[in-house]
Amino acid sequence: MDKEYKTISRKKINGVVISDKMDKTRVVESEKRFRDPLYKKVIKTHKKFYAHDEQERSKKGDRVIIERARPMSKLKRWRVVEVKNKE
Repeated sequence: MDKEYKTISRKKINGVVISDKMDKTRVVESEKRFRDPLYKKVIKTHKKFYAHDEQERSKKGDRVIIERARPMSKLKRWRVVEVKNKE
């Protein structure tokens, strides 16, 4: 039988590296904007993600794209996919 493998589409998030002090781990902050349904005001929220960066390519202030991955530690469940330019 010929096995067919599906490619898994994983969730991706854009963010900014806010800490690179840990070994092979980056703290990435993502900003989400949405309009309040009642008052129609734009609200910004921030969330931090711990991401694995094997080659340590990203530095503090870099824009990165992270994707969902298997759990690597207690908090680390994301992987750095692409490093964009400095903010």
